Amino acid sequence: MELRNLRNAAVRDMNARRIGSFVFLVSALAFLCGAGCGAPGEPTPPSPPVPVAITDLTAHQAGDGVQLIFTLPPRTVAGDRLASPPAVEVVRGMPKADGSPDAKSFRVVYTIPGALVENYVVEGHVKFIDPVAPAETRAHPGGSLVYVVRTNVAKKRTSANSNAVSVRMYPVAEAIASLQSRVTETAIELSWTAPTGTSGGDPLSGFSEYRVYRGELDPATAEASSGDLSKAKWRSPLALLSGSDEGVYRDTLFDFGRTYAYVVRSVVLVEGNPLESADSNSTIVTPRDIFPPAAPENLVVAALAGASPGSVLADLSWSINLETDLAGYRVYRSEEQDTRGALLTRDLLLAPAYRDTSVEPGHRYWYSVTAVDRAGNESDRSAAFAVDFAKPSP
Repeated sequence: MELRNLRNAAVRDMNARRIGSFVFLVSALAFLCGAGCGAPGEPTPPSPPVPVAITDLTAHQAGDGVQLIFTLPPRTVAGDRLASPPAVEVVRGMPKADGSPDAKSFRVVYTIPGALVENYVVEGHVKFIDPVAPAETRAHPGGSLVYVVRTNVAKKRTSANSNAVSVRMYPVAEAIASLQSRVTETAIELSWTAPTGTSGGDPLSGFSEYRVYRGELDPATAEASSGDLSKAKWRSPLALLSGSDEGVYRDTLFDFGRTYAYVVRSVVLVEGNPLESADSNSTIVTPRDIFPPAAPENLVVAALAGASPGSVLADLSWSINLETDLAGYRVYRSEEQDTRGALLTRDLLLAPAYRDTSVEPGHRYWYSVTAVDRAGNESDRSAAFAVDFAKPSP
């Protein structure tokens, strides 16, 4: 009996140890799952997206700088569309002796924040000018610079480098600083002073021509853009309008009421290739039509019998005006010489003719005509024409 009790106690002790081991194992598994098997806890933040590398970078010298042109990446390396424009890093370096890029020389020279990238987008491409000191170009004429660009949404997750491009830099003419404009009836007249040296201070040689550029601005940004075209909101960006061999140019292809910005660049030939200077100072013009038409000519007035017995009328005609913006004519009548008198035509006349049926016999009248354009400008009066209307015979 005592032996059986001892045996039962041993079994109970063994079972207790087994249960304890099982509880410990379950607890350990619960802990491990809580840490990494989907149990509630702090969420792991997603990795920042990495834009795909830019592959269409091009570059050329633009005045005392290098203009870089490229397309922003639309997607990440995972194929997802970028929700907003990424920041852009502009990287500049030097070539090796064999002409290949020297990666060790690359340095970030400019960063465009993502919020500002759109300010540099023109016709779907980013256009950015990296300035190069004229003294550096003067010291190493024909020296090469190598560029790559890369983008990022998060600073520590930058895209791969773009394709590398190389640009040779040469001295260019100093920027024109005296561009002026004047509005006439038929043209916006530009004038400037010819440059005499390079931007690095050497005498100018190899001059070829001037190039005139014009863009159209949103009038609301004209004032802010007057000293800094980077603040401009363009309706159409700067584009080459014409070349000029002299320091003057007449733009006849303009419309009154629009707002234009002009810059001029000098061009020199280097090894047979044209190189433009930096932009001149800009001049912003909103031409207003304050120019009236010419006074009508060859006014003739005939006294004629009216439709009823004893009545008379005046029949007027004159030469047609040739202005393309002509809106019509106005007729005036006075009983005093050298006085414009009363307006007879409430609405503008579309044809150069008029009949006045409100005359009275026994009076002398002086008639004159004016022309009016679509802007509401009224010409001087034509030469007055005097007509006597005799009283009917008794």
